[in-house]
Amino acid sequence: MFDMDLAWWEFIVRGAVVYLALLAMVRLSGRRTVGQLTPFDLLVVMLLSEAVSNSLSGGDDSLAGGLIVAATLIVLNMGVAMLSTHSKRASIMLDGTAILIGRDGQFFDKVVKRCRITESDLEQALHTADCARAEMQTAFLEADGEITIQQKK
Repeated sequence: MFDMDLAWWEFIVRGAVVYLALLAMVRLSGRRTVGQLTPFDLLVVMLLSEAVSNSLSGGDDSLAGGLIVAATLIVLNMGVAMLSTHSKRASIMLDGTAILIGRDGQFFDKVVKRCRITESDLEQALHTADCARAEMQTAFLEADGEITIQQKK
């Protein structure tokens, strides 16, 4: 239970490599992974965790090894959050920016398709904002995956 099969530093390296690789993959996969999860997105997240579990531990099932990996992931997450908070360039690269997806009651089809937004997502955002399509001034896909609708005045 307490005897580790690997050196302590290898857990840290494994945790860092897996964290950074998954961060890049999730960031490249688009906003839907980070924003509202569909059942398919949730399935991918669950399978990702299972797929990388051996990469993190290297087959070591010790308590100490698991705690080292967990601590490494938490420290890395805090570091990325601090970097994102203190650097505008890092924030844009890691978190992204809002994308204009519609104006004056019209959605931009090419942008909506590129962002993989469905018609039902758009209708739900309009409904949530209590806004008819004709009353929409602008629509943005936020960095967190939410769709923000602004009404005409």
